[in-house]
Amino acid sequence: MNDTDHAGGTGDTGDPADSGISGTGDTPGTAAGTGTHRPRDRRTTAGTNGTAGGAGTAGTAGTVSRSGTAGRTGVRESCAPESGGPESGGPESGGPVVIVTGGSRGLGRETTLRLAAQGCDLAVCGRDAASLEAVAEEVRARYGRTLHTTRLDVLDESALAAFVRESAARFGRVDGLVTVAGGARGADLRGTEASDWDLTCRLNVTHPAIALREAADHLAGTGGSAVLVSSVSGWKPAPPAQYAAAKAAQIHMAASLARELGPRGVRVNCVSPGSMLIEGKGWARLRDEDPRAYREFEKEFPGGRLVDPRDVAEVIAFLLSDGARAVNGANIPVDSGQNAPSAYGY
Repeated sequence: MNDTDHAGGTGDTGDPADSGISGTGDTPGTAAGTGTHRPRDRRTTAGTNGTAGGAGTAGTAGTVSRSGTAGRTGVRESCAPESGGPESGGPESGGPVVIVTGGSRGLGRETTLRLAAQGCDLAVCGRDAASLEAVAEEVRARYGRTLHTTRLDVLDESALAAFVRESAARFGRVDGLVTVAGGARGADLRGTEASDWDLTCRLNVTHPAIALREAADHLAGTGGSAVLVSSVSGWKPAPPAQYAAAKAAQIHMAASLARELGPRGVRVNCVSPGSMLIEGKGWARLRDEDPRAYREFEKEFPGGRLVDPRDVAEVIAFLLSDGARAVNGANIPVDSGQNAPSAYGY
């Protein structure tokens, strides 16, 4: 696999220029500008969310809860992609602590910046060292927050579990968990193998389950919560089926885990973004390369424009906050009223 983040599960469905493991929650297997759905070459590369600049400062979502009783130890800043311990000379943690998977690009990056803007310290993982370093530097320069980064693939279940445990140990607490990483592999039904279904499920269902399993005790100690990033494809079906099925399972899993963990004071919710306009990703390329097809796709949105990832990050921040303390087991669509999840219909 390419050395990039698994940063999908963000509802950028039907991204016409990306296939294989998509990093934007897109549904691969569509051909740009054709108006038809057709299989494409299978890839085994991980996509990324891309970037959307200038976010993370506005909003009234409130602050992440710190109502628990767990103790907190001082940690020092670590921006080394594969660091095993905190660097000397960094500031001590002074805010709520949130763990974000796939938090260095696209929606993940916007979520990281939004949470840092409201005073959170963060632990972020991803597959691309440069992106991790860039978001760490931005958080430090703009907000002065502590950001611990780890370079890993969320498909490596032992590494993912270790990342959550080590992050909790560094900060001494966990107040929130956001699982942005995800994606899909394969094309249409005839062009998809059993391994594609398995990998897609592992990215979108197994990875958030493991992260939450490792974080649950810490979240219970702080009265914290988790937000799993699903997709419009999880409840407005569109090909490929393996991605839609995995995202639907993720939504149902969040509701089930909310019932299981609720008695311990832990909330679990899903956010299902619609197709997001992220510079450098498929919808932005469609806009630039086939403006007519892009304008047609915009008609799927009552407001006439695709979703801004910063708006999704605002909802994630709200769900982590005390203002959402009565929201549990919910799936919150953030899709601007989108109709078809793809530019090519169902």
